[in-house]
Amino acid sequence: MNPVLYPAIDLLEGRAVRLHQGERRTAKVYADDPAAQARAFVQEGAQALHVVDLDAAFGERRQLRLIERIAKAAAPALVQVGGGVRDLDSAEDTLAAGASRVVLGTAAVEKPGLAGMAVARFGAERVAAGIDIKDGRAATRGWTEARGPTAAELASELASHGVRWLVVTAVSRDGTLEGFDVALLREVAEAAPDAGIVASGGAGELAHLRVLASSGLPRLAGAIAGTALYERRFTLREAQAALEGLC
Repeated sequence: MNPVLYPAIDLLEGRAVRLHQGERRTAKVYADDPAAQARAFVQEGAQALHVVDLDAAFGERRQLRLIERIAKAAAPALVQVGGGVRDLDSAEDTLAAGASRVVLGTAAVEKPGLAGMAVARFGAERVAAGIDIKDGRAATRGWTEARGPTAAELASELASHGVRWLVVTAVSRDGTLEGFDVALLREVAEAAPDAGIVASGGAGELAHLRVLASSGLPRLAGAIAGTALYERRFTLREAQAALEGLC
């Protein structure tokens, strides 16, 4: 499996932002036109994008029209979309808007069987589950609550329902630029050995991606980078090469 770098586009009130450890009050705007930002990432070499509808994650109106614009602007890149996807209808609406893959977060934690139903309905390649860990437990509802199972428990349960894509985030590292939680990723990989894992939370320099590439994770499918890309700490092509162990 060749890992892919996923630039992050987090949507809040129609703009692309980044949060620190998932806290809404820390939002920093990086692009007023997220679709234009998506196009720019693809022009720089992105093969895939990771889009999060923060408004929906916080329980507000979903941004399907904006997601549709992003998907069109990013073609032919894969666009995976999460945030507020809590039932099959919202998953279907997200895919209909142009998402290549939908990421179930709170729904996958509270109702793992629902993730299995989504896999059966839409196909294993079009469904991922988010494992967002905060204080040792799965976080839900825009990371405002952390009362779910442990990472290993959740990964094992989701795997038993046929989920084959996992987006794993150490919430305490998200937006901090401090590097990935490799121990957490290994824990998930051991609990769900057949799942492709996309690492998230903490990419701050190329060395972090090199560490990830050399970590020995057997099914490392990719890594998400946000703030570091927006702040030009490295280029997208440099990041992709580091993730592939080429530099």
